[in-house]
Amino acid sequence: MSIDAGNPAPPQPPLFDTMATMRAMRRLKPDPVPDALLEQLIQAAVWGPSGGNMQRYEYVLVTDRAVMERLAPLWKRCVDAYLATTGKHGPEGMDEAAYGRMVAAIEYQRDHFAQTPALVIPCYRMPAQAPDEEGLRRFAEALGESATQEFARIQERFAALAEGSCVYPGVQNLLLAARGLGLAANITIWHLMLETEWKQALGIPEDMHTFAAIPVGWPQGNFGPVRRRPVAEVIHRDGW
Repeated sequence: MSIDAGNPAPPQPPLFDTMATMRAMRRLKPDPVPDALLEQLIQAAVWGPSGGNMQRYEYVLVTDRAVMERLAPLWKRCVDAYLATTGKHGPEGMDEAAYGRMVAAIEYQRDHFAQTPALVIPCYRMPAQAPDEEGLRRFAEALGESATQEFARIQERFAALAEGSCVYPGVQNLLLAARGLGLAANITIWHLMLETEWKQALGIPEDMHTFAAIPVGWPQGNFGPVRRRPVAEVIHRDGW
């Protein structure tokens, strides 16, 4: 975009620099992170949007080294399963050398997980829905017969996305706050491959869903810049 000397572009908010340099940082120093900073991360997550303002989120924050050592074998199993399947080959458009560096960082995090300073597990429990007969009738009228049947088919996916939409905006806030405070973090959902065992290890209730495992600590390397597809390649104006 060209800049008109007579009409300069407005200054870019600092948040944009934060987002542009917020790489997934997997190589962490073992040094502890002060509780005050970790609580700031959770506060940032709580500020995130919550569907219907239900605010049913909970956050498990692990800093005890003994607990982290119990979780390390679970993390290793999940990472090894990922690298043997989905992570066996790099994504389209990523050169082999870059992917090799990413795998090396994943393996480093796996092998040093017991020394992770902090781990955040975002959780959510959607309240049970009990629509009345009249409400269901009006629901079907609003959607129409065929759409109502289709919704019944995808209802499980809809429920999962509804929960996720209440959790992940807060998670993004947490990641942005970490970057702003100079902390390294990365989000994974690999723990879901062994979610029952993770929940048992952390005493998380069976009916509580977990949505991520986020290691947090001081970075060994440098932040950013991120490498992403150009906006021109991903934008579709007024339709596909």
